[in-house]
Amino acid sequence: MDGLNPRKAFSLLFIIGIAVVFTLQFGPGSNGFADTGSQAPTASAVATVNGKEIPVRDFSMAWSRQMNFLRSQGSPIPESMARQFGLDKQVLDRLVNAELLAQSAERHGITPSDEELRKVIHENTDFHTKEGAFDFARYQQVLRDFYRRTPQEYEEELRRQMAAQKMLDVVRTGAVVSDDEVRARYEKEGNQAKLVFARFLPTMFADKVPAPTPAKLAEFQKTHEKEIADYYAANSFVYNVPERIRARQILVNVAPDATPEQKAQAKAKAEDLRKQIEGGKDFATLAKETSDDTATKAKGGELGWVERTTWDPALADAAFTLKAGQVTQPVESALGVHLVKVEEKKDAQARKLEDVKTEIATTLFKQEEAKGLAKAEAEKALAAAKAGKSLKEQFPVPAGQQPALLRFEAETKPEAVETDSFTAQGDSVPHLGPAPGLVKATFEANGPVVLGEVFTVGEANIVAQVVEREKPDTAGFDKRKEELRTQARQAKQIELTESFLKSLKKSGNVVTNTEAIDSVLGSAG
Repeated sequence: MDGLNPRKAFSLLFIIGIAVVFTLQFGPGSNGFADTGSQAPTASAVATVNGKEIPVRDFSMAWSRQMNFLRSQGSPIPESMARQFGLDKQVLDRLVNAELLAQSAERHGITPSDEELRKVIHENTDFHTKEGAFDFARYQQVLRDFYRRTPQEYEEELRRQMAAQKMLDVVRTGAVVSDDEVRARYEKEGNQAKLVFARFLPTMFADKVPAPTPAKLAEFQKTHEKEIADYYAANSFVYNVPERIRARQILVNVAPDATPEQKAQAKAKAEDLRKQIEGGKDFATLAKETSDDTATKAKGGELGWVERTTWDPALADAAFTLKAGQVTQPVESALGVHLVKVEEKKDAQARKLEDVKTEIATTLFKQEEAKGLAKAEAEKALAAAKAGKSLKEQFPVPAGQQPALLRFEAETKPEAVETDSFTAQGDSVPHLGPAPGLVKATFEANGPVVLGEVFTVGEANIVAQVVEREKPDTAGFDKRKEELRTQARQAKQIELTESFLKSLKKSGNVVTNTEAIDSVLGSAG
């Protein structure tokens, strides 16, 4: 997907993976879309699409799967934060788009054949024996016990899903790319460069700044009153700390569609675990053995320091009333049933500006001095590079290691970082992000060269040298022509798909039930 920006690449994944969207939507336990015949959603629906409801249950399951996917990828963000990023709207939008495509397929008379339907059913591993063969008896059992469908209901829904995929295929066939478009793409993408750069951050030199004398500090404080007040306001969370606890948890999962009996079983399991803890069983050991929270299980349920406002209210109310060393009774949340042990407690702190003025002035003084040192060191490195000593020689990275920047670790010293090849299409440099001045200077260079100035990117001073420079030519175009044609076609398919879905929404009637969505995600808020 070279040449596609992240948004376009994500859209392409939507095109390729639309069948996955439908699988999530109509998977085990789902009710599909019920036709209500009215535009306004009922309390049991999160939206209606031209009169067809998207049930709360389908949205709840799609949301749970989305959050579980993030956890499995090592990104267990709180549900409240996921909502701040608009993830709930993305989940709903995927369900709405899937329904719009299915309806469009119906209007156009697009339907899969019986043979195509049979093939998809027989390839679904849910219906396979241990030996990997389709088994009709298992097919009936899985539909009854997990999908909660009769074969007729399931096959009707599956036909509809497959028809929607065919509708997408029809839209994509309109993505025709001319030779001129391919050539224009090459003119942009064939203009490439590769850099080696070093970053000089003030934090790298902070320990080299001596503490200011009382006279210097008094003068600095006098001339920087506004900066001190602004720093206090921006960092009030440091000086006004709410009550916190360091805690561990054991989670007993409860599915969003769990029956009252299943919920009771989960609570009974949590109560039994609490009795084991009361009997002397170590909480951390028990968490490693039994907790369903994959993000904390290996750490003995360790949650770190937690503030009341970041937790589900019921969970916070139960945990924050305890003393260090105590364990809550089982507490229910949208995820399941929790047991929480309070390891430590810290009272709230409130420090006024007058109490911390000198402390802040010292910090800002050192920051200002460190910035000057960072700039001076960058200028020195630039002069050495111009004299013939490359950045890799000046700031080598130990053999077999990557620079700290690429390991997403704190940088304690300048290191030579080599970028991948990039084009002049945007204003970003790999591993640095937006750096329009640096990009401009890079593509003004005709070949490998040390760039003649120190560039400022955020807090960093950047010294860079062009190590590879490629310009578009006929030979390069002939070599990449078909690859570029494929990329251009994919980009056009994305645009056509987005345009098609936009037109379906504009001509149709999509009504969202925010109250129903909030009822599903209320505990995350």
